[in-house]
Amino acid sequence: MVMPSPLCVTGDEDADALLNEDPLALLIGMLLDQQFPIERAFLSPFRLQQRLGQRLETTLLAEMSEERLIEIFAQKPALHRFPKSMAQRTQQMCTYLTDHYDGNPSAIWSDIADAASLQQRLLRVPGFGDKKVKIFIAVLAKRFGVTPRGWKQASGHYAKRGFHSVADLDSPEALAKLRAQRTTAKRS
Repeated sequence: MVMPSPLCVTGDEDADALLNEDPLALLIGMLLDQQFPIERAFLSPFRLQQRLGQRLETTLLAEMSEERLIEIFAQKPALHRFPKSMAQRTQQMCTYLTDHYDGNPSAIWSDIADAASLQQRLLRVPGFGDKKVKIFIAVLAKRFGVTPRGWKQASGHYAKRGFHSVADLDSPEALAKLRAQRTTAKRS
């Protein structure tokens, strides 16, 4: 049995609270977690919300003009290293969520019987490939107690104890340990 503890990754209490309370913020953070520092990727949903001047809404982001969303992503500090492409991916993801889940991101994992089904649902989300899906399943299990049958197998080594991904980040110290482990792995 997994005893969930909140995600703590950004270094900002309000940004971490948003990730722990808002499934859309969590999905956006996961989407942006590539070729960008992990804490900045997961801080970006909070900054996006601030720039919008309102809570994140799937439909709002899906229907916003692409140019406007790119402009918001590109404002200094940019929400990602590649603001244009990641704004587009965010919008594609929100459009998908609006079309397939009535704009409710948590419907992807709510009331799901097994991890294989969850894995298939997540693989259909724009911007989510195999590795990201494995990590996200581990995030859901370790941080939110969403443990469908077979989640450990579906998330592979990300299910293990240790510091393998964002799924293991429940404190600033955990982020430092993840960074140290990654640095050691790059050297070998």
